[in-house]
Amino acid sequence: MAAPLLLRGVPLQRLSLAARLLVQPSRQFCLAAAYESNKPEENVSSAEKTTTTLLNVKHPPRYHRLDDPDYRRWRDKEEEILRDIEPITSLAKDIIHSDRYTDGERLTVEDEKAVVEKLLAYHPHSEDKIGCGLDSIMVDRHPQFRQSRCLFVVRTDGGWIDFSYQKCLRAYIRDKYPSHAERFIREHFKRGSS
Repeated sequence: MAAPLLLRGVPLQRLSLAARLLVQPSRQFCLAAAYESNKPEENVSSAEKTTTTLLNVKHPPRYHRLDDPDYRRWRDKEEEILRDIEPITSLAKDIIHSDRYTDGERLTVEDEKAVVEKLLAYHPHSEDKIGCGLDSIMVDRHPQFRQSRCLFVVRTDGGWIDFSYQKCLRAYIRDKYPSHAERFIREHFKRGSS
């Protein structure tokens, strides 16, 4: 007869049912792992391959590590870009989402200057947006999506057209940080906003 399995000096037969359930599965798992690692590869089913893959320590999963130079360079550049765009991003969000401005209200001189120089200047179609000339910048409800507020260029001829501050930021980032732009945009901007 085989010697009884001991758990810290207590024979398995004397352990409660709950204790046996705790001991047995781990023992079976260890035996299964040993069995799996000794099986020839061609005789292994796909379910068994999954288990073997999970137990394989030769190729552990890759996680970004702070000591990985490429990861660290990316994080440093990401922080630099965030510091660069944070002031104008905060201003644009504050203008659009706060009650500082009512619908249809023209921006103050300081806010308008910041929006024109740091956002509108980088819009991919800024010349088309300005058209015959820039009279002012205002915030109002989007004509098609009435629940959304956005920035508008008010032209000298009285016409007005909306523009996306996020489009301006993406163009700025692509211009100033070309090697990191796409990754940054993918990770920090809403999907579907190109």
